[in-house]
This record gives sequence, structure tokens and C-alpha cells, in this order.
Amino acid sequence: MVFETLLYDKGDGIAVLTLNRPDSLNSVNTKMQAEMKEAWDDIEQDKNVRVVIITGGEKCFSAGADIREQFPPGVARPSSRDQFKKIEDFDRPSIAAISGYCLGGGLELALCCDLRIASETAQFGLVELRVGVVPGAGGMQRLPRTIGITKAKEMLYLAERIDAQEAYRIGLVNKVVPVASLMDEAKKMANVMLDMPPHGLKIAKECVNEGLQMDLQSALKFDVDTAAKEMATPLARENMAEGREAFAEKRKPIFKVE
Repeated sequence: MVFETLLYDKGDGIAVLTLNRPDSLNSVNTKMQAEMKEAWDDIEQDKNVRVVIITGGEKCFSAGADIREQFPPGVARPSSRDQFKKIEDFDRPSIAAISGYCLGGGLELALCCDLRIASETAQFGLVELRVGVVPGAGGMQRLPRTIGITKAKEMLYLAERIDAQEAYRIGLVNKVVPVASLMDEAKKMANVMLDMPPHGLKIAKECVNEGLQMDLQSALKFDVDTAAKEMATPLARENMAEGREAFAEKRKPIFKVE
């Protein structure tokens, strides 16, 4: 598939989606929204894809929404909320590989991914208040759930940027690496997950994401019920047997996929 605003590559179980509007700091416009939906629909249907990496390349992840796009009075600006929710709810893991600016809608996109790796040049912020608007694609809810209420309010209210090391310190990113190593590190992490049983990753993601919306006792019950249902499938039982045999034989397990 060839796009105007994205680069899209698949192979060896990994799909890489690269935002590709370098002259606009990879800002998200209506064309990119449409192409992202098309690419994601393809990813969802391709069971060979087991991990997704979203990046903007070495120079810039995304500076946010393209505020230069003009819409006639009374015409609502298209929202990325639905597409971002699809990424968040995807039944397989996703990684944001972030370099340079990750601001506004760019950070809102990164927050939808399960894991985030930053280069040393990365800068993060929900800076919308500086132009008279507020984050509109989920950042005001996902950021406090990721880093805690106090720091999230500081980032929102002051609309300031933080660097990669501060992002790591507050738990916004999982790892900070040199720019040249960014994609290698993201793919290394993806390859570790490719060695895991796919049903296990699915259960873990579903239980964490859904459980965060519940009280503790309801979430604990959801864990048990979801695991019992998923682990009863033939594929899960076969992979559990393989895991036990591999442990006994002191070898690396070879898990089956659908």
C-alpha cells in the first residue's frame, strides 16, 4: 500500500507505520487521518502482524494537528479520537518510537500505544493552551492515567515541553536511546514480544486496559474471567503445554499463532 502522508511496511510479524509529512513536522491533517485509517484497517485484518511500531523517523514524531488547515465556518474539524481509540484497543501490542517533537496530537497518538521508546532528542508536551484550545484527542484523560494527576495537570496547565530524560523519570516513556538506535531498539522490543504466546499478550493487554476503568474488585474478577475464557481455547492449551515442555527441557519455547 502506497500513501501520500505515511510510509507503511510489514514483515516478520512487525508492521511499521511512519508519519511522513516532514515539511510540516509530521503534523496530522485530514489526509493523514484518512490514510492512517486505511493502513490500520489493513493491519487489523492481517493476522501475520503481531506487533505495530508507530514512528515519525529520526527528526520528528509529530508536532500535533495541522492548525494551518482551514475549515469553513460551521464545519467541524475532523477528530482523531476514533482512530486513536482503535489503536489503543488493538488486540496486539503497539510501540511508539519517538524522536524530536512529540507535541499536542502527536503526544495523544503516542499515549495510545502500549509502550513508548524515546530518542535523546525527544520533546513532549500538550501545548494546546498556548494557541487557545485544549487537547481534543484523549490526552486530558490518558496522560493522568499514564503519569499521575499532579504531573499531568502541570503539563496541561503550563503547556510546557519536557525532554526525554524527564519523560523517562515520570514514566511517560519506557526507555531513552540514542537517535541512531531508536528503530533498532523498537524492533528489538517487538521481537521479544514475538517470542511470547499471542493469546497471553492479548489477555494481558485487555485486562490492563479494561481493568483501569473499573474498581479494584471488579477488575480482579475481570482478570480471572477473561483469563479462564481465553486459556480454555485449543491454541492456548497447546501453547501452555509447549511452555511447560520447553521449561522442563531447558529450551526456548516455540509458541503457535492463529
